[in-house]
Amino acid sequence: MDRAFLHSFIAGCKYGVVPSVAADGAPQSALVGIAVTPALEIIFDTVNSSRKYRNLVSRPNCSLVVGWAGELTVQYEGLAELPSGAELRRFQEVYFAAWPDGVERMSWAGIAYFVVRPSWIRYSDFNQRPALVEEMRFS
Repeated sequence: MDRAFLHSFIAGCKYGVVPSVAADGAPQSALVGIAVTPALEIIFDTVNSSRKYRNLVSRPNCSLVVGWAGELTVQYEGLAELPSGAELRRFQEVYFAAWPDGVERMSWAGIAYFVVRPSWIRYSDFNQRPALVEEMRFS
């Protein structure tokens, strides 16, 4: 397993689940449409009135689960950030390539784009025997 393999796998998945933690400690999860860069940064949009927005701004350490067809998954941990300026435009290009309708959402009040940079990824394939489970750490 290498970055190119992980990029291809994640890029083939349209959605991910993003868990987050509310101010009172309550767990919350949201299904989001995702895009991924070759550096394995995951991008998704939301509105600033959503629970995940508030949670991730306050507590940016987050995780995602991507790919649940069969028994192939990526578990992903990282730090969520709200990019701005040229960096935001670069991430929007990646996101809009995966989600062309995302351009229309730019007019929504409070639209925001999170990028999550990986700190740890585990790829699991339990369709094969023995199962393949590999991890990567990022600095």
